[in-house]
Amino acid sequence: MALDQSFVGRSYPPTEPYEVGREKIREFAEAVGDGNPAYTDPEAAKALGHSDVIAPPTFIFAITFKAAGQVIQDPQLGLDYSRVVHGDQKFAYTRPVRAGDRLTVTSTIEAIKTMAGNGILDIRGEVHDEAGEHVVTAWTKLVARPADSADAEEGKA
Repeated sequence: MALDQSFVGRSYPPTEPYEVGREKIREFAEAVGDGNPAYTDPEAAKALGHSDVIAPPTFIFAITFKAAGQVIQDPQLGLDYSRVVHGDQKFAYTRPVRAGDRLTVTSTIEAIKTMAGNGILDIRGEVHDEAGEHVVTAWTKLVARPADSADAEEGKA
């Protein structure tokens, strides 16, 4: 099923606030192998001008991808998530994510196109803090492989 082009520009309601914790930041930094002390040591972060530890740049993906679930799970869109691969990700920061932030995400479908038979879905996640200030914009590109090509590949095996 082709993705519904009329969804371009559609925004979904903001998520419930996500409270960023020091331990989550530490775990993420450890998982990605980034030993920057600003991610684990409040004093090191303060020495760099931050009020608390900050998160690695890709930390926000976990929050924005969960928010994109509203788009992914919208049955009217026509996306078969079992055929989706992650195509691309990028971020534009206004400021770093800090421990103690309470962040909400508003997801918007920015583009839908077809390329080589694949559906391409671009989702923009606008992340704001509790005061309503912009923190980061995240763009997620999802590629939905067509059902007929996957079935044909399985038949070749």
